[in-house]
Amino acid sequence: MDVKLFALTAALTMAIYAPQTHAKPISLAERCSCRSTVNNVPRSFIRELKFIHTPNCPFQVIAKLKTNRELCINPEARWLQQYLKNALTKMKKAKQII
Repeated sequence: MDVKLFALTAALTMAIYAPQTHAKPISLAERCSCRSTVNNVPRSFIRELKFIHTPNCPFQVIAKLKTNRELCINPEARWLQQYLKNALTKMKKAKQII
């Protein structure tokens, strides 16, 4: 049997029987969640805030609304900065009480 034909057969056999992975391709895994952001969202519509920081993307804030829709919030929005400042103050006070 020819060596090239044997090598080709072995490579095809390995490709067919290789375990399947369910991971995303690298190009999809490294994409940022937020491509555009909004500044103003009525705070009464927000159910939860999610903060994401990855090596390839800047700091991202994702707001899940009561309608289960997700929006990316501008992390430099004035109301968000005030919200974070208030949250940190509350956490510091809670730690002092304990």
